[in-house]
Amino acid sequence: MNKTVNINLAGIFFHIDEDAYLKLQRYLEAIKRSFTDSQGRSEIISDIEARIAELFTERVKHDKQVIGNKEVDEVIAIMGQPEDYLVDDEIFEDEPKSTSHKKATTSKKLFRDTDNSYISGVSSGLAHYLGIDAIWMRLLWIILTIASGGTFIFIYVLFWILVPAATTTAEKIMMTGEPVNISNIEKKIKDGFENVSHTVSDVAKNVSDSVSGAAKKGSSSIKSSSKDFFDTIADIIMFFFKVIAKFIGIMLMVVGAAVLIALIISLFSIGVIDIIHIPGMDFVEIANSGNTPLWLVSIFVLFGVGIPFFFLFYLGLKILINNLKSIGNIAKFTLLGLWLFSVIALIVIGIREASEHTFNEHTIQKSTLQIKTNDTLKIKMADNDLFSNNRYRSNGFKMANNENGQKTIYRSDISILIKSTTDSMASISIEKSADGRNYEKAITRAKNIHYNYTFNNNELILDSYLSTATENKISDQEVVVTLYLPIGSVIKLNENTSSFLNYYHSNISSEKHVNHYLNILDEGIECDDCIGEEFEVHIESPNIKIDENGVEINNDENTIKIDKNGVKAESESVKVDINSNGVNITSE
Repeated sequence: MNKTVNINLAGIFFHIDEDAYLKLQRYLEAIKRSFTDSQGRSEIISDIEARIAELFTERVKHDKQVIGNKEVDEVIAIMGQPEDYLVDDEIFEDEPKSTSHKKATTSKKLFRDTDNSYISGVSSGLAHYLGIDAIWMRLLWIILTIASGGTFIFIYVLFWILVPAATTTAEKIMMTGEPVNISNIEKKIKDGFENVSHTVSDVAKNVSDSVSGAAKKGSSSIKSSSKDFFDTIADIIMFFFKVIAKFIGIMLMVVGAAVLIALIISLFSIGVIDIIHIPGMDFVEIANSGNTPLWLVSIFVLFGVGIPFFFLFYLGLKILINNLKSIGNIAKFTLLGLWLFSVIALIVIGIREASEHTFNEHTIQKSTLQIKTNDTLKIKMADNDLFSNNRYRSNGFKMANNENGQKTIYRSDISILIKSTTDSMASISIEKSADGRNYEKAITRAKNIHYNYTFNNNELILDSYLSTATENKISDQEVVVTLYLPIGSVIKLNENTSSFLNYYHSNISSEKHVNHYLNILDEGIECDDCIGEEFEVHIESPNIKIDENGVEINNDENTIKIDKNGVKAESESVKVDINSNGVNITSE
C-alpha cells in the first residue's frame, strides 16, 4: 500500500504517489539550482512547472487517477535533465559545447500569435502552422477578402473566436513546432528579456542545436531511438489515416465556408430588396404572394441552412486543429435554438405561401358580336412588344411599366375556345381566374385582371396577354376566351392564333385549322379549302428533295421522281415511266 500526496502544480491539483512526488520534487529542485543566476529565473521555472502540469493533465484519464513513477519518468524524458541545460549568460559569447540530447518530437499546434499581430494574430499564427512568412499569409487574406466581396472577413472572425491565442511560453513554442522542454522554454524567455540582435540569435540557435544534441544523448537511456518493423508499419498506416482525415477536414471546411458565404451574399442582396431597390430583382417581390418581408425570410434561411453548415465548417476545423477551442455549451444550445426556431418559421412561411393558391375563382364577362349565320368572322392576335406571337408561345410573365408609368405584371396565359351555338348572334365570353388564400382574395385578384379585344368589320383582334397590378402578385392568373358562333357562320383563324387555341375536348377547332375558312356545324366544323391532311416534312439530305411538287431522289446516275404525273425512274441503262397511260420501260 503506497501513500499518495495532493499537490498544486501551476494552479492544477494532482494526486501523486509519494515516491513519484519525491522524484518530481528532486527534479524541480535540480532545475531551480541550474537557473540560480539566470535572468528571468522565476518566469523560466513557472513556465516549466506549467508545462509539466500540462503533460500530467494529458496522461490523467479521470479525476481520481494517481500519478506514479511511470508518468513522472515520461515527463522527465520529454523535458530533459537539468544538467543538460546549464545555459547561462556567458554561453552567448562562447562557442556551443559539443553535447547531444534527444530532441522530443512534437507536432505544430495552431495558435494566434498576438506578439506579431496587426489585428488578432490569426495570419501570423497560420503562417507558423503552415511554415510560411506572415506577410504572405496576410496578403492571401487580403486577396480572398477582395475576391469574395468581403465575406472572408466572416471566416477571419471565426478563426479569431475559435483559435486560442498563444499566451504561455509553452504555447508559443508549440506554435512553432519545437519541443517544449527546459532548453526551449529558457531560450524563449531569455529572448524576450534580452531582445538580442540577429547575430546573437544565430549564436543562440547554434547553442540550442548543441543542447538538443546533448538532450538526445541524455535521454537515450530512457527511450530507445529505434523502432521495430511492426512499429514502422503502424506509423505508416497511421500517417495515411491522418492524411485522409486532414483531407476530409479540408473538404468539410470548404463546403461549409462556401455555403456560408453564399448565404451571406444572399442576405445582403435579396434581404435588402424591401429597403433598397435592386434592378432585376423585382420578380422576387411579385412572386412573394404571402407578403412575408424578404429580409425576414433571408434571416431565417441564413440560420436554418447556415447553422448546420457552420457546424460542418467547425467539424472540419476541429479535424485540422487539435487544440481548437470549444464554442461552449451556451453557444451550442443557443445556435440549436435559433436553428429550430428558423426551421419552424420557414415551414410556417412555406405553408402560408402555399395557402395563397388554395382557392381558384373565376369572373365571366359576356358580350354579343355582330356575326350571324352565313357571316364570316376573322380572328387574329394583336401584335405587341411584350410577347412575340410565335408558334411555340410559353405562358411566362414579364414586369414592365404601363402607359401610366405604373409597374404591371404581364402574362401570356391566354386560351381560345371555339364553340357552336343555336343562337342567331355570335357572342364572346372572357373568363378570368386567379388564386388566393380565400374566396374574397381570389375573386378580387381575378377581377383585377385587365384584358382587351377589338371587333370591327367582322374582324376580332384579341390581346395576346393579360395584365394586372404588382399588388396582385403571381397568382396563376389566366384568361379563357370562348367564342360562341352561330351554326352556318364561317371563321378564319390567323396563323398567330395557333398557340392560343385550347385543346379542350369541347373546342371544335385546333391549330391545324389556321389559315382556312371553316364552316360552323352543329357538332363540329367543315373546312372549305382544306386538301386532305396537311403535313410538313423536313429532311436534310443532298440527294433527297420533298416538297409540295413531290419526291425526288438522286443517287449518282440514278434518279427517282414521284409527283402528280406518276413515277419516273432513270439509270444509265433503264428508264421506267409509270403514269395513267400505263407502264413504259426503256432499256438500252
